[in-house]
Amino acid sequence: MSRQIQDAYIVAATRLPVAKRKGMYRNVRPDDMLAHAIQSVVAQVPGIDPARIGDVIVGCAMPEAEQGMNVARIGLLLAGLPDTVPGITINRFCSSGVQAVADAASRIRLGEADVMIAAGTESMTVMPQMMGNKVAMNPAIFDKDENLGIAFGMGLTAEKVANQWKIGREEQDAFAVASHRKACAAIAAGHFRAEISPYRVREHLPDLDSGAVRIAERLCENDEGPRPDSSLESLARLKPVFHARGSVTAGNSSQMSDGAGAVMLVSERVLKEHNLTPLARFAGYAVAGVPPEIMGIGPIAAIPKALQQAGIRQEDLDWIELNEAFAAQSLAVIRELGLDPAKVNPLGGAIALGHPLGATGAIRTATVVHGLGRTGGRYGMVTMCIGTGMGAAGIFERV
Repeated sequence: MSRQIQDAYIVAATRLPVAKRKGMYRNVRPDDMLAHAIQSVVAQVPGIDPARIGDVIVGCAMPEAEQGMNVARIGLLLAGLPDTVPGITINRFCSSGVQAVADAASRIRLGEADVMIAAGTESMTVMPQMMGNKVAMNPAIFDKDENLGIAFGMGLTAEKVANQWKIGREEQDAFAVASHRKACAAIAAGHFRAEISPYRVREHLPDLDSGAVRIAERLCENDEGPRPDSSLESLARLKPVFHARGSVTAGNSSQMSDGAGAVMLVSERVLKEHNLTPLARFAGYAVAGVPPEIMGIGPIAAIPKALQQAGIRQEDLDWIELNEAFAAQSLAVIRELGLDPAKVNPLGGAIALGHPLGATGAIRTATVVHGLGRTGGRYGMVTMCIGTGMGAAGIFERV
């Protein structure tokens, strides 16, 4: 028997403040971050019995070590959800978080569940390097020139995009400064408050004088990355880090970060049962592949597919969260697709706010749905490039 596709609605979306790598979450486990995000999103919809949650889908780009062993299931149990609620960890690198949202929405749209949680968690602090605990590439990658792009570091792919799209150093640095200024202004204006669930960090520290263990607590309420002192002059002093004669620097690249976010999605039946007002309707999602050596242009291929699936035009978008993996690839995407710069990352992007890999999609979903509610926009999009040459885009409608 065929099923009629039904709509999936976001009724709650939240995130932790994003920390710098080895910053305010340096002693915080990624499964604990995830547990807090899940607890917080469930608390925002108290009328729904957590036992009704059909599944918890969690994105994580490096599901190893402290964030291994199916971190989704561990996180939901640590959050106190009933042990009848299952969990699954998924990995599509930087789009893992928004992929989790899309997968959760699909379960509802197909009538397989009425309540779902989609989330993401990532601690780049616990990973010794960008390629995880152990680098174990397939040797065949190096046998053929067409496969070499798989082994390229992300920074080198950004250099290739900068060269191909003729994006200079000064333009990249100016984009980075704007990201910091927008983010600092957003924090000062309180624009992130609705989406952030503050996280209390509790640390056990040795007191060398007394030999006792001292407990220190601090409440993390704001993102740690934005710098009010960022300027063209300060960024110009930074040296390229990926190519001796390149233009990509630590200052015009996304920050390595720790963070988590979570979204609750429900069916229309649950909306009516509990008289809920949704934050947004899931409108569409698409993924596309591009050459690995220029992976940063992935959104150029994914965005048109997502727009077609949602049945809207690019000019219908009111808010675009374009993950700033690098200023070079962000500018290439904006230029190639003719995106309106005023609609792109109005509160700053990953260069200032950070990019905790597999968590970013869930985090930025919270940003866009709350942003649409605050500004009255109708359609918003979360989009990013993905390692090994892909792009993803998810579209949401305020209803």
